[in-house]
Amino acid sequence: MPQLTGAVRAIGVELVPFDQAISTADFISLHMPLTPATEKVFSDDTFEKMKKGARIVNVARGGVIDEDALLRALDSGKVAQAALDVFAEEPQPKDSKLVQHERVTVTPHRSWSQHEGSTGRRSYRDSRGCRRSLEGGTRCDCCERPHGSSRDFTAKKKGLRISEERVAVDAPPGLPVLSIQVRLSNVDSKFGSAVSGGDISIEGGVKHGVPHLTRVGSFSVDASLGGNLVLCRQVDQPGMIGQVGNIPGEQNVNVSFMSVGRTAGRRNAIMAIGVDEEPSLESLEKIGQVPSIEEFVFLKL
Repeated sequence: MPQLTGAVRAIGVELVPFDQAISTADFISLHMPLTPATEKVFSDDTFEKMKKGARIVNVARGGVIDEDALLRALDSGKVAQAALDVFAEEPQPKDSKLVQHERVTVTPHRSWSQHEGSTGRRSYRDSRGCRRSLEGGTRCDCCERPHGSSRDFTAKKKGLRISEERVAVDAPPGLPVLSIQVRLSNVDSKFGSAVSGGDISIEGGVKHGVPHLTRVGSFSVDASLGGNLVLCRQVDQPGMIGQVGNIPGEQNVNVSFMSVGRTAGRRNAIMAIGVDEEPSLESLEKIGQVPSIEEFVFLKL
């Protein structure tokens, strides 16, 4: 338990009793085995204790939720939405009220994935019992029923090819992933400072449960990815924080944070400005007119 406590604190998570968690959470994600103690642990009584409008995600086992109770909670509005990867009965009947419910999102049970040796294509069966290809597509492989696109298929339509690489680090086992780096090749960037070695490169992680941008190209930065963000590449010189930071304030736009990253003193730097409201076009134009600002981009997150 001490090791578990340390691991969850490292990602900004607090351990609380079950009843406290379900009564205060806006989102509930289930990741537990199906045992006599967890079978139908989410029942009418459990849903009654939850906040009205809560959302629930089940990627554990179908039997941990009383599906009739979930239907009642969805119909009453107690549960605003449910995302289900598993069911007590798989595949679900085609006329399943839960699958067809307007507030339910159904995703494939990916642990069923298998390799189809006869065709050389990897596929899996989704919760409706339909065979779907991991290579993507817009229709089911066995009934021609339309279904959602996979990540790779969506990327392909946009002219992108996704590849993943895991880099081993010298760290104790069981620690959470601290950062994720994304590189895009042969793509134009509206913010040239994100380009590193010919590729667009950004890196980020999670601090206290909030996504943070930690690197843009060769520049280190610390920017919360929530609300709106202005990224500026500038000449590193005194007075820039006040000069640029005052511009949103003139339009009654509140600055939530400012962070500056640089490669060396008195050279180039990146300033990240978090704002609570969307700046006006006039404010953005004024930022671009500051002589020491070499480029900037506004991101609505």
